[in-house]
Formats: sequence, C-alpha cells, structure tokens
Amino acid sequence: MTNNNTSICKYYKKCGGCSYINKTNEEQLKIKQNYVDKLLSSHGKVKKIVGMEYPYYYRNKVHAVFGRNRKGEVVKGIYEVNSHKIIDIDNCLIENQKSDEIINDIKGLLKSFKIKTYDEDTGYGLLRHVLIRNGHITGEIMVILVLASPIFPSKNNFVKAIRKLHPEITTVVLNVNDKKTSMVLGDRNIVIYGKGYIEDVLCGIRYRISPQSFYQINSIQTEKLYKKAIELANLKGNERVIDAYSGIGTIGMTASKKAKEVLCVELNRQAVKDSIENAKSNGIKNVRFVCDDAGKFMVKMAEKNEQADVVFMDPPRSGSDKNFILSVAKLKPKRVVYISCNPETLERDLKMFEKNGYKMIEVCPFDMFPFTESIEAVCLLTR
Repeated sequence: MTNNNTSICKYYKKCGGCSYINKTNEEQLKIKQNYVDKLLSSHGKVKKIVGMEYPYYYRNKVHAVFGRNRKGEVVKGIYEVNSHKIIDIDNCLIENQKSDEIINDIKGLLKSFKIKTYDEDTGYGLLRHVLIRNGHITGEIMVILVLASPIFPSKNNFVKAIRKLHPEITTVVLNVNDKKTSMVLGDRNIVIYGKGYIEDVLCGIRYRISPQSFYQINSIQTEKLYKKAIELANLKGNERVIDAYSGIGTIGMTASKKAKEVLCVELNRQAVKDSIENAKSNGIKNVRFVCDDAGKFMVKMAEKNEQADVVFMDPPRSGSDKNFILSVAKLKPKRVVYISCNPETLERDLKMFEKNGYKMIEVCPFDMFPFTESIEAVCLLTR
C-alpha cells in the first residue's frame, strides 16, 4: 500500500530528497528497522525504532538557493538531483511551513527592491541563498540573507517590508559569502535587525542559536533521542563526563543535571561561544567548554593519563576515527554513549571499539528525517 504524498508533492521526481515519499510512515519505519537489525544486531540488542506520530514539516532549518531560469525569471528552491539546476519550490512536506512562506515573500520583494540574484557562472549578482531558522518552542525566527557582497542597498527598508508581511521574524542577518564555493554560508555576519541569533528550548534548557551553530533539525525527535542518551548513560551524580563533538553543548548541558562535571569539546568557535552563553543564561556551572578538534583533544587527554566516567560522542556522518577511539579506550570510561547519524560508520566504529575492550549493550534507532533514507541511532557501549 502507498500513500498519496506523491500527489501532494509535485517536486519529488526532480528533487530526489525524499526517496520514501511513496511509502506510509509504517512502511518507512519497517524498512529502517530491518536495515538497522541487519547491520547491527550482531553487536548487541537492537531496540524498536522511534518514529514520529506526525512526520511532516519537521525541519526547523530551511535553506533556499536563489537564481534565474533560462527566461531570466527569479527562481528559488533546491538544486535538482545531481545538478545545479534550481527547482523552484513553493512548499515542501518536510520543511517548516512558516519558513517556506517567508522565503516565497522574499522572492516577491526582490523586483521592487531591484535586488539581483547571484549567477554562479558569471559571479554577478547579490543574493545567493536564504536560510531560515525556527525556534520550535519559542517561535523565534531568524532570517539569514546570504549575499555575495556586504553592500545591501535599502537594507532597512527591506527589513521593514519583510517584517510587515511576517512580524514574527525576530532577527535578520546578512551573511557575506564572496567566494566561488559550494558552501552556503561565509564567515562574516552582519546583524541588520534584532539580536543576531534565536533561542530555543530543548529538554528544559534554553539555547542560543547563531547562523553557523549546529542545532538538530528535528526538535521533536531530538528531545526523545537526548532523553534516551541520558537514560543509557545511567548518571548517578558523581561522574566526570565528556561531550565530544558537542556543537552548542546540547547533550553536555542536558547531562550536567545528573553529573558532577561535564567537559564539552567542539571545533566551531561560534558554537563554543554560544555554549558559554547558554551555560551562563541557564545558571549551569558544572560544564566547561573547549574549542578544539574532538579527536585531537581526546588524544591529548589520553597522553596525560586523564580519566572520564562517561563519554558522549556525536560525530559527523563520516563517523569517528581510529585515534579518537583508541584515546577513549585509554581514558577507560565505564560507558560510551555514541549518537550516530550514519549506521554504516557506526558499525565500522563498533568493530574498533570491540577490539579495544568495549561491547555494545543496545542501540536504539530514531527516525529523525521521515521520507528520507537517513537514520539516527544512539547506542551504549560498556567496558
């Protein structure tokens, strides 16, 4: 049996993002459960996948690339699969609906403000991308206009115009990306309205989120996943905890409620800056933040013969690396809680952990991105 999402979404053939668009939620969860079972059951117990009751419009971060079609008309949306041809999208089944409305209205304002969209081939034009970030609990909205130049004529009037249409917008930031690159964001941010960041609440803690800060895209599922991660860590209140690849400190600060000391390690300087502010604003005093590569930092800790009771790790899709895992083994934490966004690299890393004295007790998969093939998982390893 299939659902009718293919009739709702007219872009799915060209987009290629939602490969499970023609399957019911139950069918998707079954496929993902079977995949994780097959891949990881030889390492330990695989729990039932945690899905979403309403798997639509969950993305709190929405990105649109801007350009022109062959007729010279402004288009905005995403690149067609395996190309740089822009699919002009008005709405998406998995994106925050308010964000899509704002992006559509920004497109509508370009002509009256005489703003040219950026051309990848010629390097001519101003507006490259628009990024919208939403606070799921707070309702705060950040609009990030990615420009090829810091000079934005009539920027104040533009802000007034878009806020007249959407007064719920709490901040507007110009991000300058003047390089020929496929990266969306540049390094420089210019705040033209509001405080330059939004705040959101996750697991009872309020977080500051800047344009470049990593923050989980599906807030509903993230809260479930983090609660499971803390449950697996089995903290009693006297532990020294390390949160590696910590982002803005969401896992570490959630764990701080039940631990004696937490050390968060993150390479992104802005994320670390946000983390420090987040800890202060929430009155959290037992967390320390270090700006460093998580792998290199763990190696240095191991060389100093330092110890930790619990290690949380949330690496990128490429997974962890040999040196990091060897360093964890040398630190000898009783428990490692591994949050993975790629079960294949998780399975590879589990083999390395097993060679170094650890065993996976259980893994719980989460459907963080319904209609896509992606699967998130949290697993517990013990010595």
